[in-house]
Amino acid sequence: MNGKKLVLVVACALVDPDGRVLIAQRPQGKALAGFWEFPGGKVEPGEQPEAALIRELKEELGIDVTQACLAPMTFASHAYDDFHLLMPVYVCRRWNGEVNKREHSDIRWVRPNRLREFPMPPADEPLIAHLIDLL
Repeated sequence: MNGKKLVLVVACALVDPDGRVLIAQRPQGKALAGFWEFPGGKVEPGEQPEAALIRELKEELGIDVTQACLAPMTFASHAYDDFHLLMPVYVCRRWNGEVNKREHSDIRWVRPNRLREFPMPPADEPLIAHLIDLL
């Protein structure tokens, strides 16, 4: 046992009708600023991962997602220097509202085979292969 705190976060690969995936750039002042990630965030104590993701997508992008539209894809497990990240990842192809950047520096719709052109946090990088296989 290494004593690192386990941090549970949840993320989503939003997929548009053209098969592109949404990535969001972490803003200045946050850890890993400038890196591109899949939208999502921390799961609060007592919160279900799906409920956390629905809340985070509303806060970060201004869209409404129902739990029925979230399909589990995979998960990431990564040891950072001061904590261990566990991240269930879902795919979502249907939502209500227009996607807007509310908390990120930028957002982009990207084809899965181009995702490696964008620097991502270590926990997000292994997800690219899953998305290429899926889409």
